Amino acid sequence: MDQHSEVCILSLNYPPEPTGISLYTGALAAGLAASGYRVAAHVAHPHYPEWRIHDGYGQWTRTEQINGVSVSRRMHYVPQRPRGLRRLLSEFTFGVRLVAAKWGSPRVVIALSPPLFATAMAFLRLRLTPRRPRLIVWVQDIYSLGLAETREGGGLVRRVTSMVEACTFRAADRVVVLHQRFADYLASELGVPAERITVLRNWTHLPPANAVDPSSAKAKLGWPIGVTLAVHTGNMGAKQALENVVDAARIADELDAPVHFILVGSGGERVSLESYARGVLRVTFIDPLSEDDYRLALAAADVLLVNEKPGVSAMAMPSKLTSYFDAGRPVVAATDLGGITASELTDAGAGLVVPAGEPAKLLDAVLTIGTDSEAAAQYASNGRRHRQRVLDEQTAIEGWIALIESVTAKCASRGTVGRGENMHGA
Repeated sequence: MDQHSEVCILSLNYPPEPTGISLYTGALAAGLAASGYRVAAHVAHPHYPEWRIHDGYGQWTRTEQINGVSVSRRMHYVPQRPRGLRRLLSEFTFGVRLVAAKWGSPRVVIALSPPLFATAMAFLRLRLTPRRPRLIVWVQDIYSLGLAETREGGGLVRRVTSMVEACTFRAADRVVVLHQRFADYLASELGVPAERITVLRNWTHLPPANAVDPSSAKAKLGWPIGVTLAVHTGNMGAKQALENVVDAARIADELDAPVHFILVGSGGERVSLESYARGVLRVTFIDPLSEDDYRLALAAADVLLVNEKPGVSAMAMPSKLTSYFDAGRPVVAATDLGGITASELTDAGAGLVVPAGEPAKLLDAVLTIGTDSEAAAQYASNGRRHRQRVLDEQTAIEGWIALIESVTAKCASRGTVGRGENMHGA
């Protein structure tokens, strides 16, 4: 790592992981580098969403240059089923690798949560460092809410997690969240000073592209035609509770309904889901796709799906929504009706929301959109408009640059971080 790097990013997830937090971490790092910052990223080997280290990776330490960013990867424990103690051990081993790393002398450190516990360990080291850098934590999921909403862990686990989360966030000079409801929770429940919380939205990571004809996309992928095609993409984990989609397909089989569900991606629950779906004709599992084929998958969908476990309402907002809106296809979300996902879809006017865990209502919503071309076109147009107005990548990067410069300007005695010649001291 360059000993004079100005911005250091700590993240469990980083490209070439094809989905989730990696897409935003990599884009932020590349965007800052393109704007004149020296950027170093300390990350794990790519392993998500399969929870298996990708081919060609797995060295104890590996350093490479990606889009102007010095990327140092470190081996850590990757469990096949990332739950409970195995998930905690995974974060702890990554935290140990971060604490032992040589970071040089960055002016700003941006750490992602998740992984909460690895971030907490890194922040503890940084807080004890003379002339420490400015610390920013970027919150993608709220652990304490997640444990409560998914009903995982006992009371002691939840109290300890909440304490670690609160202490970590309060230790930061600034906390970045992706929605105002996150900000409200951090201030009211975790005691983070409101003036230190900044809302910066996640963005659509897909670059501009020409529209793809749905029929052509289906033909290229070899997907069913003559039926309503409902497509879910991304992680297949506990939070997604995709048994609900399989159950909707099972009901469709019983009714001989003109619909087919396609689940694209991987994750810790995929094997059990495939077993659960055995004998169901109207559901197909597809491995993660290349970027080009992923665009085809979005275009081929008559309906794009979001599905969340009953009770999940405020812990996170699915990153797939940014890609769904970009695709200009109608969306159906099976989720808590008062939750953050429902509010995002409703605000965008991009589709229908049905209660989580009710497969018959999910099926009805999919068939409703599939048979109402006028409504489907309006939802698609609304989602695309929301993407352009709210979810633009360049706007988000500019927001990050403004935040970094604001945070570092508060420690003028140590010099102001800027871009280009000002930052480099030339």
